[in-house]
Amino acid sequence: MLKIGNYSFQSRLLLGTGKYPNFDVQKQAVEVSEAEILTFTVRRMNIFEPSQPNFLEKLDLEKYTLLPNTAGAKTAEEAVRHAKLAKASGLCDMVKVEVIGCDKTLLPDPVETLKATEELLKEGFTVLPYTSDDVVLARKLEELGAHAIMPGASPIGSGQGIINPLNLSFIIEQSNVPVIVDAGIGSPADAAYAMELGADGVLLNTAVSAAENPVKMAEAMKLAIEAGRLGFEAGRIPKKRYAKASSPAEGVSIG
Repeated sequence: MLKIGNYSFQSRLLLGTGKYPNFDVQKQAVEVSEAEILTFTVRRMNIFEPSQPNFLEKLDLEKYTLLPNTAGAKTAEEAVRHAKLAKASGLCDMVKVEVIGCDKTLLPDPVETLKATEELLKEGFTVLPYTSDDVVLARKLEELGAHAIMPGASPIGSGQGIINPLNLSFIIEQSNVPVIVDAGIGSPADAAYAMELGADGVLLNTAVSAAENPVKMAEAMKLAIEAGRLGFEAGRIPKKRYAKASSPAEGVSIG
């Protein structure tokens, strides 16, 4: 079970809601993924304009916990403003803090992320900051009181998978709150790898929404995350330099 603050979830897949070919495909992908947490960008949503198209309108929102994110914010002040807007709409008190510091790489600004996290914690939010795979920064965010840490596997939307598994493993080892790998996941193998490293969950969007068949990919991601978690809990065998026979050699007669 994935526990974030006062929330508990059976699924360890957090799914984004952007960039699907249409709302029907989005709905099918969400349903087959069995994700319980759906994330969306606050500034994309016409929260206070019910007459405008709403990309969540096809979904049974009673089944899901919504995780607003502050994508598009470039300062802590902007991120806090987006979070308060989402909370005022009554959607959820959880927020994924995302403050971008580089337009080319879309990597997060560590200083502004810390500031926004600190402010939103004071405001009583359940805060999940998106960060780089910086071990020290992850620890500082946890020390502030963040309810989960969300290190990126690689740049947003790049599909490069986990480019620094060593740093990611350090973050996982040291963290006392859930570590949810976010951004850069490109394939089910990437998602399974993150879970095998010990991550508590995976958040992804483009890998599903931009797949040739988003519905099939959503199901593949669900299965990969389940398999990766089972593998982590089962404990993999250590790697060896040389071969070792898999059949017992003792007590076997050779005719």
